[in-house]
Amino acid sequence: MMNAPSPLWLAELCKSPNSQAALESIVQLFTANTGTLHRIGPDGLLHLIAIVGNFPPPVMDAIRKIEVGKGLAGLAAERRGPVTVCNLQTDSSGDVRPGARATGMEGAITVPCFGGAGGGEIIGVLGVATFAPREYSPVETVTLLECGRAVAALLAASTQNDPTA
Repeated sequence: MMNAPSPLWLAELCKSPNSQAALESIVQLFTANTGTLHRIGPDGLLHLIAIVGNFPPPVMDAIRKIEVGKGLAGLAAERRGPVTVCNLQTDSSGDVRPGARATGMEGAITVPCFGGAGGGEIIGVLGVATFAPREYSPVETVTLLECGRAVAALLAASTQNDPTA
């Protein structure tokens, strides 16, 4: 189990040069093997803008654009809260789609990235996963939500340089 990052660490995360650098820091903080960061586009879909780790081509095709309500990232956006799975390979909750199992990951958590005028708008979704089963503690869940808030400004800024926005 990890310790919560300091407010200074979160402040530095906000200063990351881009969303890729921020995601790499978050994956490292969580001692995770992979991570994804999606931004909600004007089409209402979640668009992949940063990734850490290697994913099989069929998985990459499936995660480039995700409908809200579909898959772990889409469910986090729809529910406006964290979605955790201790083991993607054996989960029977109905939240895990076949493509998620193809990643080879087991422990996963996704959270909405809140930002915008009042801080209540979902700007995107942040997720990390591990090769081993993992129960994410309440501290880890809150920490990832805080990381999501910290990168929300980077997600909003990414629309300026992204032709899909």
